Amino acid sequence: MFEPTLRVAYRCAHLALRSYWFVRRPATSGALAALWHDGRILLVKNSYRRQYSLPGGYVRPGEDPRDAASREVLEEIRVDVPPSTFELAYHGTKPFEFRQDTLDIYEAELPEPPAHRIDNVEVVWAGLKTPGEARAMNIVPHLSDYLESF
Repeated sequence: MFEPTLRVAYRCAHLALRSYWFVRRPATSGALAALWHDGRILLVKNSYRRQYSLPGGYVRPGEDPRDAASREVLEEIRVDVPPSTFELAYHGTKPFEFRQDTLDIYEAELPEPPAHRIDNVEVVWAGLKTPGEARAMNIVPHLSDYLESF
């Protein structure tokens, strides 16, 4: 019932952030989670961005990036992946949305397809794709770099 209104709120908040980033040109850091199963990677689509990405987000001050990746996976798609499961697979800094965005991508191989659930507010789609299928989609720059080796 409130989902459409909340999606608009997310889009407005993201637009406000992009406006702030346009003026300030900050450096940001985040952690993404590459969840693999049977040669496929789990992608997400956020309501506020046109590109597909991986579950993830900002690393809080003092937070271990593995913990951030685990927390974001649980928040965004309701899948519990312990931080110790993740291995660092990518580190890079790229200009993105008017900021210097430094991201770590942590990957984990899951024995079963993740039984993910989306909230249809922040995350509006999630699904497993082969690396080739993912590269053919409109994906964020860091994910594109990460998938080059697959």
